[in-house]
Amino acid sequence: MVTSTASHPAHSEYHDELILVIGGHGKTGRRVVERLQKAGRNVRIGSRRTELPFDWNQPETWAPALRGVTAAYVSYQPDLAVPGALATVRDFVAQALRQGTRRLVLLSGRGEEEAQAAEQALQATDADWTILRASWFAQNFSENFFLDSILAGEVALPVDSVAEPFVDADDIADIAAAALTDSRGTHSRQLYELTGPHALTFPEAINEIARATGREIRFIPVPTADYGAEMERQGIPREYIDLVLYLFTTVLDGRNTPLADGVRQALGREPRSFGDYVRATAATGVWNGVRQGEALAAAE
Repeated sequence: MVTSTASHPAHSEYHDELILVIGGHGKTGRRVVERLQKAGRNVRIGSRRTELPFDWNQPETWAPALRGVTAAYVSYQPDLAVPGALATVRDFVAQALRQGTRRLVLLSGRGEEEAQAAEQALQATDADWTILRASWFAQNFSENFFLDSILAGEVALPVDSVAEPFVDADDIADIAAAALTDSRGTHSRQLYELTGPHALTFPEAINEIARATGREIRFIPVPTADYGAEMERQGIPREYIDLVLYLFTTVLDGRNTPLADGVRQALGREPRSFGDYVRATAATGVWNGVRQGEALAAAE
């Protein structure tokens, strides 16, 4: 079903509010949906695979998905850095405001000039906005992206000594859910820069996973040109190759190594550490070949 409503009589005043979660099957969106449903909120998942589909590339799907929506979690795919993303997000925000959606929570990317342009476009409106400017997700190591390489025991990437303060997607979801249901204005017109509590290099991150799983997993730094050529050999679309190379060569140039305190500002607690994430994820068996769906269920 597109709209899921949990029965919580004590919170019946919330049932007139409908929250759209764009990318509701993705890393952060899925977690946001879970939190909202547990709180008894009405949730509509915005996805190409839902009964009422939402597709960033098909603007005609936006108005039906926004009908009756009071708040929305906006996660642009594949990334705010891709060409055309700014214009698309600007058009979507205008559409949402015309239809009466006042509260918008935007997932943004740390260190991306294009993402910051999208932030500024939202800030220039009269929306009740919250911006979550996140560093790289810890879950990239267990939910696609690097998972196949980890399972193969060899992770080759065009990066080596640059440290990244990986943020846990659960922290992002906690903040997003709080902002979407904020009745006191705590998160209104706030920009939170989200990182983990420590910065690690990619070799250090892979070593932590290897120790937690008891497996030998090698990290191999490779030249950017070779990495791009291998992706091309595998038949990966050019636009995706360009995005990945941009993220590795530009965003991961050291600009994002410093820590930020957005999680503490938003939630009043410290962010989850990469070590905590690794221990919890290793316990699901996903890095030892357990199928991902089973691993995600075991982690819940």
